[in-house]
Amino acid sequence: QVNLAESGGGSVQPGDSLRLSCTASGGTFSAYPVGWFRQAPGKAREFVAAISWSGSSTYYADTVKGRFTISRDNAKNTVYLQMNSLKPEDTAVYYCAADRSIAVHTEPVEYDYWGQGTQVTVSS
Repeated sequence: QVNLAESGGGSVQPGDSLRLSCTASGGTFSAYPVGWFRQAPGKAREFVAAISWSGSSTYYADTVKGRFTISRDNAKNTVYLQMNSLKPEDTAVYYCAADRSIAVHTEPVEYDYWGQGTQVTVSS
């Protein structure tokens, strides 16, 4: 069993930056691919970014490519999401998730462990 906890959310203005952290306890987190997802009110949960267990491969939704960067520090059991040039449409609850399989997926249903989420609000 892996427990995930997100942190780093907040309220910012358009163009600002935030760094989210996803810290794990229990299990073998360093062996799992990890994804970031987000869900805005009234919308389905959507893929944001994912990273392989080693950190050598990363994947991004087109909407965040070039603005967001996912990375991980397995020694700290933590995955990060650096978010730059934030836009109002980035407003959502952001979740991290870990996948017990080796493959990196973009569909929420493929992930086995989820955090509780952290709110990101971008508004002027």
